[in-house]
Amino acid sequence: MKHVRHFTPSLFLSLVHVCLAVQANYAPYFFDNGARSTNGNMALLSLSEDTPVGTHVYTLNGTDPEGDPVTYGLAYETGSRRYFSVDKNLGNVTLIEELDREKEDEIEVIVSISDGLSTVSEKVRILVMDANDESPEFVNTPYIVQVPENTPSGSSIFKIEAVDKDTGSGGSITYFLQNIHANKFTIDRHSGVLRIKTGVTLDYEKSRTHFVVIVAKDGGGKLRGDNKVFSATTTVTVNVEDVQDTPPMFIGTPYYGYVYEDTLAGSEVLTVVALDGDRGKPNSIHYCIVNGSEGSFKIGNTTGAISVIKSPNQLKKEVYEIKVQASEVSQEGDVSVYAFATVTIRVVDLNNHPPTFYGENGSQNRFELTMYEHPPEGEILRGLKITVNDSDQGANAKFNLRLVGPGGIFRVVPQTVLNEAQVTIIVENSAAIDYEKFKVLTFKILAIEVNTPEKFSSTADVVIHLLDTNDNVPKFSSDYYIARVPENSPGGSNVVAVTATDPDSGLWGEVKYSIYGTGADLFLIHPSTGIIYTQPWAVLDAEVNSKYNFYVKAEDTDGKYSLAEVFITVLDVNDHSPEFNENIQEKTMIIGSPVKIEAIDQDAEEPNNIVDYSIMQADPANVFDIDQSTGEIKLKSYIRSLDIIHNITKNKDCIWSVVVQAKDRGSPSFSTTAVLKIDITEETLHKGPMAAFLMQTKDNPMKALGVLAGVMGIMVLITIMISTAMFWRNKRSNKITPVRRIVKKRQTPQSRTVRMEWLKFRRPSNAAKFVVEDDDKSLHNENSNNNIQFVPVPPTAPSPPPPPTLAPRRDAPGWQVPTVSGSITPKFINKQLKKRGHSSAHNALVSELKMKFEKRNAAIGEPQI
Repeated sequence: MKHVRHFTPSLFLSLVHVCLAVQANYAPYFFDNGARSTNGNMALLSLSEDTPVGTHVYTLNGTDPEGDPVTYGLAYETGSRRYFSVDKNLGNVTLIEELDREKEDEIEVIVSISDGLSTVSEKVRILVMDANDESPEFVNTPYIVQVPENTPSGSSIFKIEAVDKDTGSGGSITYFLQNIHANKFTIDRHSGVLRIKTGVTLDYEKSRTHFVVIVAKDGGGKLRGDNKVFSATTTVTVNVEDVQDTPPMFIGTPYYGYVYEDTLAGSEVLTVVALDGDRGKPNSIHYCIVNGSEGSFKIGNTTGAISVIKSPNQLKKEVYEIKVQASEVSQEGDVSVYAFATVTIRVVDLNNHPPTFYGENGSQNRFELTMYEHPPEGEILRGLKITVNDSDQGANAKFNLRLVGPGGIFRVVPQTVLNEAQVTIIVENSAAIDYEKFKVLTFKILAIEVNTPEKFSSTADVVIHLLDTNDNVPKFSSDYYIARVPENSPGGSNVVAVTATDPDSGLWGEVKYSIYGTGADLFLIHPSTGIIYTQPWAVLDAEVNSKYNFYVKAEDTDGKYSLAEVFITVLDVNDHSPEFNENIQEKTMIIGSPVKIEAIDQDAEEPNNIVDYSIMQADPANVFDIDQSTGEIKLKSYIRSLDIIHNITKNKDCIWSVVVQAKDRGSPSFSTTAVLKIDITEETLHKGPMAAFLMQTKDNPMKALGVLAGVMGIMVLITIMISTAMFWRNKRSNKITPVRRIVKKRQTPQSRTVRMEWLKFRRPSNAAKFVVEDDDKSLHNENSNNNIQFVPVPPTAPSPPPPPTLAPRRDAPGWQVPTVSGSITPKFINKQLKKRGHSSAHNALVSELKMKFEKRNAAIGEPQI
């Protein structure tokens, strides 16, 4: 029982502790660092729509109050596109889907942070900012405008509208005409209102349709860091509407008619035809007889048919001259303008004459005309002066006219003739009158009587010789041409021939070729043959530029042209050999580490620029291996120390000259060799700072000289500064300076000579040493003290200097630097002694200095070891 009572409180306390621990767990939370922060909870984050996919755009950042590690997550509403991904541990948010502000300008994302027990989620809204990635678009196209020809100049005729989905300057649009100088129109650049240019009028009879090219350009804006301006073009078709401003005109004049003796009263004699001069919207024609009929003839008001209203025996005259008026009647019934024609009617009898064709010189059955191709439809062939006549009277002189030959090209007017009429040929199909299809058009005019039993008839041949016009555009045999040319082609080499044809004749059919474009600088084109060739001075180099494209233009003499694009590829030729930086190179190889030699081949393509390396010569030949692809040279695997190398060769300085070949894989193949001097050493050389310095400068002794010169310069500068400070201190001292300066020399003056065998390398079996030798360890420099009086003692002659010390010579020559040697002796100048002349002490000093200079010159002139 005691044990049970002891266990129950412990269990209870444990449960309470667990509950308190659970209740004390706090949820993690995000840092809210503001709208412009790049880390936090992504609230009010804004991204430009041209942000590249894969960009790190934000970092989710939060913490847990208990300090537990947190993870991050992103979620989206059902059906929403996933634009971002997040690294759950680091919180780095990456754009994984392309943004488009015009489709979705706000993105809702649910961000979450979790400490493993609690998860906190927040819905944030990300703003997509605009970039100038949209071009203007014209609305309600195509644009077709109907404009009356009498519209005043300066009038507004149409408003063009284009929209740009971008915002700001990228969404603003300005308008302008593509060919403003050749246009009869102007446009307001801001409103898009199209107007007739001031001082310009439209004329239906001269030009029925105008094509106006409109350009809409946005205001530009940033896109992926660059300022971009987009534009769009459209064509406005302006159809000019005809206005009643031209009087009617009769067709087939002069008019001749015949009344035969057997003609019945009320019979039709002939028909006159008048057309409204305004062919766009012609008015109806009303006919009436003004005078000359004397009550014997009448005319149909709408048909123009003239009929005899009396029997032939009641006609008092043989010839009647009747004046006919043709008036235009508007849709409102108003008579606007009119024209007159004279109709001659003869009274005849008997049917003994067939219809006969007449020309300007009498009877004729062949008529010829020369005209240009593609005349306007409805045009009269005025060069044909044809009259047809039947000398009979009445019904015997009535006959029909029709054309026999190619159908649908022309029509004849009138189709029914009584006695005589002027034959008019009218163009009905302009497109069929094509010089490239028919050089000559031939047809017949058939005149056959209608109401006679004899059915007399006759024919006349009409021959039309067509003249060519420039109605065709030169056309290339292909929209683009692809050519390849080797880069070693000499200047003036033919590359490709382009061909364009123009079916027009004469000069209009001659095609002139030209090229233009940024890629055409190295090329020319023969203006007649179309052969494209390189400039005489051109040097093609695939390593510099292997792709060229430009445009060729085929143009006739009137400026009509077409374009084709030319793509030229410069084929790489193996015209470069591999090149080393230096033909003789020196490298230091530490045993166990490779050295690398590299050659560059300037050819543009593989395999011409792939380099293979090989060792051509080495002594001994079994020491090195080279990687064929990388050029890394290393010792063979069994060589692990300098001792092994010494066993292989008697060359104790461990320097080899290796001839390395670099060879490309082109055809033919080129190769280059270089001599590589390899100094082999061990890693022990790098244990001390001096050894490391020596190893670094061993291949460049001038670097070591420069460092030593710098150190010596600093020492000299410090010495000068100390001397200057001591001079000024003594000068400012309050001590009394003696009248004379006494120079005291010791009995055995010993000048100090410093000699250095500088940077001399000796090569024992395991290391290199740096040797500095000093010939004299003592330096004697006596200065006169201005405050102590000395008894002047004449100085003794200095002893001769000791011979120079030479470094011992070794069998293995080391790398050597010229020896620097010199003497340093105190130099005393006493102003009082100068005043007294050349004393014995002064002479002794001069003698000593002279000997030291001779010693220094001898040391400099000695051979270097």
